[in-house]
Amino acid sequence: MLLIPAIDLKDGHCVRLKQGDMDQSTTFGEDPVAMARSWIEKGARRLHLVDLNGAFAGKPANEPVIRKILKEFGSEIDIQLGGGIRDLDTIERYLDAGLRYVIIGTAAVKNPGFLQDSCTAFGGHIIVGLDAKDGKVATDGWSKVTKHDVVDLAKKFEGYGAESIIYTDIGRDGMLTGINIEATVRLAQALTIPVIASGGLSNMDDIEKLCEVEEEGVEGVICGRSIYTGDLDFEKAQLFADDLNG
Repeated sequence: MLLIPAIDLKDGHCVRLKQGDMDQSTTFGEDPVAMARSWIEKGARRLHLVDLNGAFAGKPANEPVIRKILKEFGSEIDIQLGGGIRDLDTIERYLDAGLRYVIIGTAAVKNPGFLQDSCTAFGGHIIVGLDAKDGKVATDGWSKVTKHDVVDLAKKFEGYGAESIIYTDIGRDGMLTGINIEATVRLAQALTIPVIASGGLSNMDDIEKLCEVEEEGVEGVICGRSIYTGDLDFEKAQLFADDLNG
C-alpha cells in the first residue's frame, strides 16, 4: 500500500482545503520544497502535488515552485501532479521537467478527446482523477455534480489507456471522517487498472482497512489533512503498511 503525501499549492504555499473550498484553506507551510523533502525523509515513495490556483484558473499557476520540487526530487521519487492541465504542451513540459504522472480531472470529463490524445501520446504517464458524490462525478473544483456514473466513466477511461484512477469522495475530503472504503473497492473491482483512494483519510484505522482491500486493486491512498494535523503519523503508517505486505 502506497501512502502518498499531498502537497496542495496555493499562491506558492502549502495549504489544505475543506471539501475543495478555496475560502476554507489552512496554510501548513511556506516552503513547498522543504515540505516535499520532509515527507521523502519520512519514507514517502511518491508525492501528490496539486496546483489549486491552476485547477480553478484552468491553466498552470504554481509552475515555478513545482519545477523547483521536480528539479530537487524528480530523479529520486515518483511525483504526480494535477490542477489546470488542459493541453498536451503542458503535459510534455512537465514530463520533460521530471514529472512521472500527470493527473487529468475535470478536463477528462469535459473533453474526453483530450484525455484519449494524452494517453496515446504519453502512455504510462496519465492518471485520471475522478471526484464523486453519491456515485456521481463532480467537476470544476467540485462545484458541479454531473449525471455521469463514476464506475461507467472510469471503465471508459481505462479503455483509453489511463494508468490508474484517483477516486475522491468529495463529501469527505479534508473532513477527517474516514475513507469511503466501500465505494473505493466497488470501483477497483470494476477495473483492471489500479485505484488510488482519496478523501477523508483520518487515522491508522483507515490504513488498516485499506491494506485489507489492497488485493482488490486499491494501490495507494492520498494522505492530506491528517498527516499535517498529526492525526496520522505518516512514517509509522507507511512502515505498518510495508510490514503487512512483507
